[in-house]
Formats: sequence, structure tokens, C-alpha cells
Amino acid sequence: MTSQSAARPLPGQPRDHEGPVFKEPWEAQAFALTLELHEAGHFTWAEWTETLSAEIKAAQARGDPDLGDTYYRHWLAALERLAAEKGLVPAGDLSARKAAWKQAFLNTPHGQPVVLDPEATG
Repeated sequence: MTSQSAARPLPGQPRDHEGPVFKEPWEAQAFALTLELHEAGHFTWAEWTETLSAEIKAAQARGDPDLGDTYYRHWLAALERLAAEKGLVPAGDLSARKAAWKQAFLNTPHGQPVVLDPEATG
């Protein structure tokens, strides 16, 4: 990390008068994981912002009206892209993990926590 990038603070966690603001727990987890991977030196903040910006532009080109309700979907796509590009997780493993989570979600009764079968992730 360069001294110039170290001098610039990262954006703060979104907050309101009651605490962090996320619509869903996975949004907070994606946010936290991004910060953790950046702090561990896996990518620079410039790489992150470029990747997130590219994901948002691609979504807009596909017709996303950019009303703010899909922001963390773009965030997650950017995180997945960087993780694959940096070799943090093989692309095949990422696809398998996403499929396992989707199946677990579909098999979970409404209102119950989603539990991932450890054998489904390899």
C-alpha cells in the first residue's frame, strides 16, 4: 500500500441514528468482507472503486434503472469478480458455492434461517 493511499480514509459504514444501515444481513457481510480483503492487501481501494463502477455501468447497460435498491447486488458482483481475478477463490468454486446457497435457500421454509449443508460446498 502506498503512503498516499494509506493517508486517504476509507468510506465509513453507512449509519443512521440507530446504527448501521443495510436492508439485508448479506449486504452488511459483503460490505465487511470487502473492507477486510482490502485491509489484508488483496486489492487496492482504487481497484475496488473501478470494479464496482464497472459493475454498476454494466447493470445500467442491461437496463437497471439505478434506483438504489440494487446497489449491494452490484457490490456483491464486484466483490465476486475481484475475488476470482485475484485468485482468492477459483471461479468454479464460486459458482458451486452460489448454487449450493441457492438450493439451500429454496429448500428452507419461509421465516427459517438458511443453513448450508457443509457437504454441498465441497
